[in-house]
Amino acid sequence: MHITFADESPVYDGDDLAVHFAALVDGEPVVCSITAEALEDHFGAKSPREEDTLDAFANGAARIRAVCAEALDENGGQPVVLRSGLFRVAGLEPE
Repeated sequence: MHITFADESPVYDGDDLAVHFAALVDGEPVVCSITAEALEDHFGAKSPREEDTLDAFANGAARIRAVCAEALDENGGQPVVLRSGLFRVAGLEPE
């Protein structure tokens, strides 16, 4: 399975308090998300507001995408919602 990430800008979803972004799994788009809580807990977002979460996403994009790629690999390329606890799972924390 080949996983890359689209160059599209992430999108804030105020209803779900999440940021959505696109992964490409074997060239097919898969919408993935990270919760505002995860962005606050692990990437320095000061609040669940759009500006704060998008800034935190931009600053943590490399790690977010790395964890997302691992999750996509494990679930066969299905959409992923990255929650705060996932970043504490053994093997998915930063080196």
